[in-house]
Amino acid sequence: MQRFALRLFLSLLGAPPIVAQQAPDLSGVWQALNSAAWDIEDHPGRLDTPPGQGIVEGGAIPYQPWAAVRKKENFANRNVADQTEANCFLPGVPRATYMPYPFEIVETPRLIAISYEFAHALRTIPLDGSPHPDGLPDTWMGDSRGHWEGSTLVVDVRNFNDQTWFDHAGNFHSDALHVVERYTPMDRDHILYEATIEDPKVFTRPWKMSMPLYRRVEKNVKILEYECVFYLQEERFKNAPFQR
Repeated sequence: MQRFALRLFLSLLGAPPIVAQQAPDLSGVWQALNSAAWDIEDHPGRLDTPPGQGIVEGGAIPYQPWAAVRKKENFANRNVADQTEANCFLPGVPRATYMPYPFEIVETPRLIAISYEFAHALRTIPLDGSPHPDGLPDTWMGDSRGHWEGSTLVVDVRNFNDQTWFDHAGNFHSDALHVVERYTPMDRDHILYEATIEDPKVFTRPWKMSMPLYRRVEKNVKILEYECVFYLQEERFKNAPFQR
């Protein structure tokens, strides 16, 4: 149903699913294969966390002193304070990319849409050169505007709220977050994903994360329905008559 709705939305735009000449076609189902959703920095394994190598270039996030203290507090309270994990809220950008669920990119000449299996998250990325509109409210997934630099899709994302985290370890940002994503094809089945993070309220300087994305190549692969909110309701209200 989610994939059908996405393609119906794109078809209403009147643009065929063919990208402009010279631009690579990123359409397909993709997934990150790492433990960044639990912690984007190097981390050991714990009962609820697989060990992992960090995706932050340079190793450490350049927090301001007060923010480093806040990050430790977030970690201590992560099981209730992480809105994405605790309440199935949207994960934000870039976290949606490396959640342990696949996502689908659908490309047209005028825009790119990304549909995520987790929480039915959906992003539309105009490619028409239009700026971020004035007066937009802050949102969980931000406002995305894209363009091509050679074979690389560059996406500028702004207008975030301050409720999302970068991971389940409590790495956080403010409503001043600005993200620039770069999707560079390495070959047909691999994309180099890079995200530059800027937030002068929280960090001492911009910093960057990077990782490969892998095309899902199973026969008839598709985005499925991960009904996070329904599962949460079942757990919290065990005898309530919920309908699937």
